[in-house]
Amino acid sequence: MTGMYCIAVASPVSGPQGMERRIQVSDGSCGLSRPPPDGTGPRRDARYFIHAAGSRMFPGSLTDGRGYRERVNRPAGPIAKTAIAAAIVIELIITVSLTWISVVSSGRVIRPDDVPPGSTLLVLGSLVSDGRPGDYVRGRLDTAVDVFRSGRAAHIIDSGNGSADAGDEPAVMRSYLLARGVPGDRIVDDGLGMDTAASCRRAREVFGATTLVVVTQDFHLRRAIALCRDAGVDARGVPAHCSCPVTGQIRNHLRETVFAGPRALWTMMW
Repeated sequence: MTGMYCIAVASPVSGPQGMERRIQVSDGSCGLSRPPPDGTGPRRDARYFIHAAGSRMFPGSLTDGRGYRERVNRPAGPIAKTAIAAAIVIELIITVSLTWISVVSSGRVIRPDDVPPGSTLLVLGSLVSDGRPGDYVRGRLDTAVDVFRSGRAAHIIDSGNGSADAGDEPAVMRSYLLARGVPGDRIVDDGLGMDTAASCRRAREVFGATTLVVVTQDFHLRRAIALCRDAGVDARGVPAHCSCPVTGQIRNHLRETVFAGPRALWTMMW
């Protein structure tokens, strides 16, 4: 072997780790025997067979005592690179939005018993059907009624979509509150609260609220507090009751994380 190299024939082989190249050596001792004293032949270290010419071979399954495999790494294509970059950007946006919401709302989620006396409650609207509130908005209204009956709430703003197509959410919410003993002059209807940001902004700009307590479910509460604070309102929040399906709660938590949180961050920035 002195002064000579192993002669090899390469052929493509599909392996579990992708495309490989099988090298069949011409001599059974090549790559397997101890290196000659002059160092010109192949030598074997702890991980690799290294040819005298300097190429590094990854050992694989020996088929007949004379062969091994050389791993060939293919670079990622443009589609894979684009997908990876997009995933990184999306993850970064979600992380930043969740961090912002957490920081801005920190220490502002309170219990009903801790609501300051004379507070204005902002009850955020949700789905209504046939003149009746859905599970989510009913839980919010029940929580607001409990706080009002404790003597801690001076007014309740029911904010939602007032269009006929949406079932006039504020009208349904008012009827529900009236039926449970809340006086009509303590209820303020906002039919243009099309989303959480609009409800917070209108509470400040239209109804003059500088401090308020937001009432909504926990999956939504921190984002609502953050958006109200961004609108210039000193906001706190009370988590609302909810006899809601588990699947619906999971779906809403995912929606808050992936879509609503980044959207809130965008609203704050622009």
